Amino acid sequence: MPSVLVVDDEPGLLRALRINLRAAGWEVDTAADGAAALRAAAEHRPDVVLLDLGLPDMDGTEVLAGLRGWTEVPVIVLSARQAGEDKVEALDLGADDYVTKPFAMNELLARLRAAVRRAEHEAPGEALVVVGPLSIDLARKRVARDGTDVRLSPTEWAFLEVLARHVGRLVSRQQVLREVWGPGYEKEGHYLRVYMAQLRRKLEDDPAHPRHLVTSAGLGYLLEP
Repeated sequence: MPSVLVVDDEPGLLRALRINLRAAGWEVDTAADGAAALRAAAEHRPDVVLLDLGLPDMDGTEVLAGLRGWTEVPVIVLSARQAGEDKVEALDLGADDYVTKPFAMNELLARLRAAVRRAEHEAPGEALVVVGPLSIDLARKRVARDGTDVRLSPTEWAFLEVLARHVGRLVSRQQVLREVWGPGYEKEGHYLRVYMAQLRRKLEDDPAHPRHLVTSAGLGYLLEP
C-alpha cells in the first residue's frame, strides 16, 4: 500500500482527502502545519507528499526546502495560488508537480500514482550491495549474513541503508542523523552510538572489533568492503 503525507491547514480538506485517499488504497498521514509536516516526513517516510503552500507557521516553500535538504521524496504542491511565479518558485525548489485548488480527485490520484512511479523508476540502479558476508538488498530493504536473513528494526535498516549507498566512503555523523532521523537531529550523537552497536551485534562476526561497520572517530561512519 503506497503512503502519502497530506499537509494542509484546512481541517475539512484534510478530512476529505484522508477519506478519499484511503478509499483509493493509500496509507494516509496528515499534518496541519510545517513543523508537524517535517516531523511526520522524517518519522513515517511517505512515498509522496501533498503540500499546501499557505501554512500557519511557515510558508510551504520553506517546508519544501527543508525536505529537499535530506530526502528526494516526490512532493506535489496543492495550492490555491495560481500565479506563474509561485509555480516556478515551487518547481525550482524541487517540487515534482503543482496542482491548483479546486481540483478533481481523479486527476489528483493520477498525479500521485505518476509521482510514485517516477520515483521508483529513478531509484538508484545499484540494488544489491555485497560486503564480506553481508548482502544488502536496497530494493527489498533486506540484509542477509552468510545467506541468512537478519531482521533489522526500521531505524537500524535506515542507518545501514545510508552507509550502503555510500559503500567505502565516509559518511559524516551529521549526514547520518539528518537522513535517518530528519532535520533538527544533527546534535543527537548518542543515537548513532546506540544503533551502531545494535547493527554490529547483528551483522559483525566480532562486534567488539568490527570489520565492515567502521567508526571514524569524531567524523562519521563507513561501510568497509
